Amino acid sequence: MPSNIPDPELVPDAPGLADPADLKLLARMGYKQELKRQYSTPQMFAIAFSIMGLVPSIASTVSFSLPAGPVGMVWGWFTASVFIGLVGLAMSDLASAMPTAGGLYWWTHYFAGDRYKSPLSFLIGYSNTLGMIGGMCSVEYTLALMILSCVSIARDDGWSASRGVIYAVYVGLMLLHGMCGALLGRAMPTIQTCCIYINIALVIATVIALPVGKITRGEALNSGTFVFRHMENETGWPTGWAFILAWLAPIWSIGSFDSCVHMSEEALHAAKAVPLGIIWSAGSAFVLGFLVLSVMAATMNPDVSHTINTKFGQPMAQIYYDALGKDGALGFMIVLCVIEFLIGLSLIVAASRQAWAFSRDGALPFSTFFRHVSKRIQYQPVRAICGLVLVCLVLGLLCLINDAATNALFSLFVASNYLSWGMPIFCRLVWGQDRFHPGEFYTGRFSKPIACIAVGWLVFGVVLSMFPTTGPNPSPSDMNYTVVINGFVWIGCMLYYFLFARHWYMGPRMTVAETSSIDSDNTISVPMQPGTSVGPKEE
Repeated sequence: MPSNIPDPELVPDAPGLADPADLKLLARMGYKQELKRQYSTPQMFAIAFSIMGLVPSIASTVSFSLPAGPVGMVWGWFTASVFIGLVGLAMSDLASAMPTAGGLYWWTHYFAGDRYKSPLSFLIGYSNTLGMIGGMCSVEYTLALMILSCVSIARDDGWSASRGVIYAVYVGLMLLHGMCGALLGRAMPTIQTCCIYINIALVIATVIALPVGKITRGEALNSGTFVFRHMENETGWPTGWAFILAWLAPIWSIGSFDSCVHMSEEALHAAKAVPLGIIWSAGSAFVLGFLVLSVMAATMNPDVSHTINTKFGQPMAQIYYDALGKDGALGFMIVLCVIEFLIGLSLIVAASRQAWAFSRDGALPFSTFFRHVSKRIQYQPVRAICGLVLVCLVLGLLCLINDAATNALFSLFVASNYLSWGMPIFCRLVWGQDRFHPGEFYTGRFSKPIACIAVGWLVFGVVLSMFPTTGPNPSPSDMNYTVVINGFVWIGCMLYYFLFARHWYMGPRMTVAETSSIDSDNTISVPMQPGTSVGPKEE
């Protein structure tokens, strides 16, 4: 532990912001408390569970798994979810020991070998920030499509929105989310609690209404053989690989439990709340997602191509329509839109904390401006939120080009986040075993095997996200541009670091003052000396 970081025992309480125990744990990592701790353990679970937004996320990604038929939908979800759950366990070990808003790049810097600390930390911070921006863009785009599909169902005349209309709705939604994220800070924990009940209620309503609606309309449910054993291949790939590509649906859907990490500095009893939030959200998504997809497979049209090529632009809308008719489908799609809106709201809150933390460490452009925390607006990183909204509005212009360009937003979320999740776990395994001191949550002797499997899965997930889903030899419109988009991000980030940032980015900066005072103007009192790293206090 560097000697210039004050003993946490000497750091006073931050009046109204944090409990002394959380304050001291954060001080061990070199940071003073600037955000207000107000999220309980269930609310930490709620923010990750809300971002996953199970039924809307399934609706958004079922087009990835449906080409493999019911087997791809149901068993693809089951298989991938098991591996994703192991990633959650590996991340929980680190999150309990070192809960900070910039956790992924902070852990990377702490565990990596001395030569690699700063460049890898820089890469992961940017990859994670841009990955979450990609998530924001894809959620807003999906919500715009859902809203416009409701219009299409209501008109019942085959109308579909142009790309210009889609982008206009996207812009309106992004601006609305930005305002809500900045102004509703005090109410956000309550909103997250409500999200738990709303999401679970939609799951229950879906698994009941779909079969009841199907039976009421005089149609038989699909057999168990169809649901659990019927495999199709609507792609140009071999059948086995088509099944593996179906894993992209759960990879995208169960892809936000790191939001608990980014909310660490607002969690009450963070060493316990953050890992439990990760585990509960991943576990809930695994069980409830399998249930929902099984019911969908039992009630969908046996002609899979009918659902894939729906005129509504959303396969889930077609499934609701086939089982419940126009009014029932419209009602459920409206509820899906409401929950998708809450997903976007939760995501912008979590993403702003990551961007704020990275700015606090001086890594983002205009960091001094974006690291500001507004006391007038309930201790919210308002400037970081505004910056994210602006970037998302620019990236959203991709949806004006074609579907392949739009899918790059989804791909940016998956590949960049998977790299960000995997690197700190990898660094812990290779360089940091002796530096890791377990927190309140720890998987014990299984920790290292779980971490090894998690890294292997994350590497595979990055590769998988770069395959074109339609088949080999894709046309320009069917090409998966993930490798181009993420390659540009990762290579550009490293060029930026070695040409410029290496002169001033030395890793996380200490913001706990030697005087043990908590500054009122949110400025760094004692900047970290170049080349000094921070980490949990060595015993």
